[in-house]
Amino acid sequence: MRLSTKWRDSWSTIVPEAGSRRSHRVTVNGADFDVVRMGWGDPLVVVPGMAGGWRLTAPLLRKLAKQHQVITYSLRGDLTHGAGPLGHTRTPYVEIGQHAADLAALLEHLGLERPSVLGVSFGGAVALELAVEQPRLLDSLIVQGIESRFHATAASAIVRRVLERYPLLPNSPFLNQFLNLLYAKKPEPGPQTDFVIERIWETPQSVMAHRLAQLEHFDVTDRLWRIDAPTLVLAGSKDAIIPVSRQKRLAQDVSGARFEAIEGAGHIGFVTHADSMARQVQAHFQRVKASV
Repeated sequence: MRLSTKWRDSWSTIVPEAGSRRSHRVTVNGADFDVVRMGWGDPLVVVPGMAGGWRLTAPLLRKLAKQHQVITYSLRGDLTHGAGPLGHTRTPYVEIGQHAADLAALLEHLGLERPSVLGVSFGGAVALELAVEQPRLLDSLIVQGIESRFHATAASAIVRRVLERYPLLPNSPFLNQFLNLLYAKKPEPGPQTDFVIERIWETPQSVMAHRLAQLEHFDVTDRLWRIDAPTLVLAGSKDAIIPVSRQKRLAQDVSGARFEAIEGAGHIGFVTHADSMARQVQAHFQRVKASV
């Protein structure tokens, strides 16, 4: 659970106002990835969600970095921008299995041996895929906002079709409705909502649409028995995208897993309830250490 010596001094500091945030661009599996490190301590690798990249998870990253060396990265597709309002890219469609293979390659490239991995939303699917296919790579697993088999709904199908076909503006009525789903309520105007919109819109529409399409085929139900790392499943109690009951079922289906609900949180609890989520993560680490 240590960062290899060859990388320890090779980071270039970015975002000066953050102070402890460092970034390095690496190439694995034929693609470029921005790898970001914050804080010091035991490594915790954070896999970002469908849109907004690692920057959308920044509120949670800052909390976690007080206790851990937090390592996060850009997913394949986040760095390939193209012309046009729909944001066509060089890599428009990536299997979740490929994202998991990228994560495994990054862990090896960075010299991380059995780190803890935290995946949120779409990143939770990537983390689960890695955990069932290469369980020996993880020391512990935390997922939030995901289930073992994604249940596509009429709403998710509509969102995907709109993202695929119609160029949207950040203030479009459609986006407003999408935000209502993410927050599980109508969000209050202000800096936090502006932050969420700005970050989401950094991801091209085509990438979001293709990630939604891939989620529709995501299913690790019959492979959950392979997970042997201590596992925590976190769910926003008001998650309108993946109901808390289905996330609780995931915890029940993983041997020894623990389930915790974040009271009042929607799907993006890592933004709106970062303090509560960070406390649950830290409690998980304390339980893991106590059991060793």
